[in-house]
Amino acid sequence: MVSYILTLVCILVAVAFTTLMERSVLGYIQLRKGPNKVGYMGLLQPFSDGLKLFFKEQTYPYYSNFIIYYFSPVFMLMLSFSLWVLFPYMMNVYNFSFGVLFFLCCTGMGVYGVLLSGWSSNSNYALLGGLRSVAQTISYEVSMALILICMLVFIFSFNFVDFMKYQEYVWFIFFSFPLFFCWFSSCLAETNRSPFDFAEGESELVSGFNVEYSSGGFAFIFLSEYMNIIFMSLLCCVAFLGCDVYSLMFFFKLTFMVFAFIWVRGTLPRYRYDKLMYLTWKMFLPLSLNYLIFFSGVAMMIV
Repeated sequence: MVSYILTLVCILVAVAFTTLMERSVLGYIQLRKGPNKVGYMGLLQPFSDGLKLFFKEQTYPYYSNFIIYYFSPVFMLMLSFSLWVLFPYMMNVYNFSFGVLFFLCCTGMGVYGVLLSGWSSNSNYALLGGLRSVAQTISYEVSMALILICMLVFIFSFNFVDFMKYQEYVWFIFFSFPLFFCWFSSCLAETNRSPFDFAEGESELVSGFNVEYSSGGFAFIFLSEYMNIIFMSLLCCVAFLGCDVYSLMFFFKLTFMVFAFIWVRGTLPRYRYDKLMYLTWKMFLPLSLNYLIFFSGVAMMIV
């Protein structure tokens, strides 16, 4: 239990510095300086932001469904915390035999947090943002699950630790290079990141499902989003990039994947909504299904 709490503390610190990294990288992409005044090279900026968020006045809409409105950010944060139980340690934290199923359950439940926070705010903008986000998340979950199943064909197990054993000599990205990009795009869509950030399309929806949240509620939604980003980056490294959890290289790869999330945000414009749906149902889904049939056939031939 202590090690799990320690993991969570480290994750929260990582989220703080991920926000700093995002602001700095986006600054340099847009040819300006990022935050560089608070502390040495802006290192204390995330902490000042966090303090500011938690000390702001907590406002809530008068006609909102208050209990659901109040608890849905907490629910989202708890889901993100529970995802981190899956970090593939060999000892100390829980060793899941069915970690992949637990991951799919948690990502499936994530939809409810967004939907409830959008609906309970009793605001048209929040509801529209919530509905768009839910439609997008559910659509991309299908492709994501299929891509993950393609990887499971290689290891014949639901345990994330087994990825480490089977990628000792060669990474799985070399077997399934196109799938890696489909997976990465699905991760972007799943975490509501640009260019798939329709949940918070500022031009048409003010700020999406979290528009009525301020102070702690907004901070919880924000933390949850960034924890999911780091976890998805971790999963990219586990499933495709070697899963060598005990080497320092693993964490460099993890940092690079987080950087890739930010890089994409700074580079690509937002998609059109119908194109977003077209991408998953008519491109990722057939591709991942074909790969699944192909990998299953190869596995049967070998066996």
